[in-house]
Amino acid sequence: MSVTPPPQALTSGKRPRRGERDAGDGALGWLRALDPRGRRAFAGAFGGYALDSYDYFTLPLSMVALASYFGLDSGQTGLFTTVTLVVSAIGGAVAGVVADRVGRVRALMITVITYAVFTVACGFAPTYETLLVFRALQGLGFGGEWAVGAILVAEYASAKHRGRTLGAVQSSWAVGWALAAVVYTLVFSVAGDDLAWRVMFWTGALPALLVVWLRRRVHDAPQAMAVREQSARRGSFTAIFTPGTADSPGLLRTTVFAGLLSTGVQGGYYTLATWVPTYLKTERGLSVVGTGSYLTFLISGAFAGYLTGGHLTDRLGRRRNIWLFALLSALCVVVYANIPTGANTLLLILGFPLGFCMSAIFSGFGSYLSELYPTAVRGTGQGFTYNTGRAVGAVFPTLVGFLADSWGVGGALVFGAVGYGLAALALLGLPETRGKELA
Repeated sequence: MSVTPPPQALTSGKRPRRGERDAGDGALGWLRALDPRGRRAFAGAFGGYALDSYDYFTLPLSMVALASYFGLDSGQTGLFTTVTLVVSAIGGAVAGVVADRVGRVRALMITVITYAVFTVACGFAPTYETLLVFRALQGLGFGGEWAVGAILVAEYASAKHRGRTLGAVQSSWAVGWALAAVVYTLVFSVAGDDLAWRVMFWTGALPALLVVWLRRRVHDAPQAMAVREQSARRGSFTAIFTPGTADSPGLLRTTVFAGLLSTGVQGGYYTLATWVPTYLKTERGLSVVGTGSYLTFLISGAFAGYLTGGHLTDRLGRRRNIWLFALLSALCVVVYANIPTGANTLLLILGFPLGFCMSAIFSGFGSYLSELYPTAVRGTGQGFTYNTGRAVGAVFPTLVGFLADSWGVGGALVFGAVGYGLAALALLGLPETRGKELA
């Protein structure tokens, strides 16, 4: 009976001659190091997460039009994001368990279908309450996409390149964000606001067809699947809350601090992702096209940040990378929100470092959370901690919405810096995992 060697072990055993470049070297070394199955898994996860991003940003970009159409105040519009993220915690935790029990790829298919269907349904909502319900249901699928896709790719990637590989997957969020910004600019320039926001939601179904096709050719990593199927405790919530003993370290401490880390990073991120478009339109007085131009700098910075952060998390380590960008993100938020009125050129330029820092901090998440948990409960642990962070961090956009009425959106955005401080503190309870091999 033959056993397929793990992807990271697929080498010829020969040392490269002088002048020859190793397959793992260079800017795309992480991609060359993946075997064909690993590359298909990467393509599926990349496309799925880009779609996840596109569907998410249909709401923030349409927020002003929605508020006008339904007659909403800032608190009510902020509630859209909070409901989405809170329900996504449930969806993400469930998707993690499903991934451990029936496989990563099957779980991914379920998440794509779920959030695509309910994003389209949002476009048909006749009332605020109906839209709130559809957006919540969209969160069920939205919550599981990243965690499950990140695990699938992490189990194919070598320890040497895992940070860069998962950073590249994470960069697809910027791709989906950019696509949403382009479609927003086109749709809102052609159609009236009352119809345009509906069209934005309807377009959320289109990329799903491509991703479903891609995933017909994607498979779970064979070795990780074998280890998972042999475990009697796979997909167990009890296992990730087991306290340590003299004989076993347990996972309770890891789960608590990883949840706090995720809460801090996502609280800061979703505050900015939700309210920057509104801030640009209402307090800076930018047009639809003007807002799109400013978002171009922000999104370009985000894409560069994901790729750079992925590289640095392999070079510096998981914890140092997150510490560095937690500090820089908090600083950028404070500066960006306090740019003097009329200095819109400076606002434009600073969008790049803001997007860079708030995205680079995410690049290590896929590898770090995957390395913190054993194979049998990797989906459960990563799905729970990442999405618990989404749920608790979701309170931040709503607080900004209510504070905006008295502080202004710009002043309230500074609250997002608190999240990055929490993330830095949470790292004190977590180990460094750089170089750890996964089954």
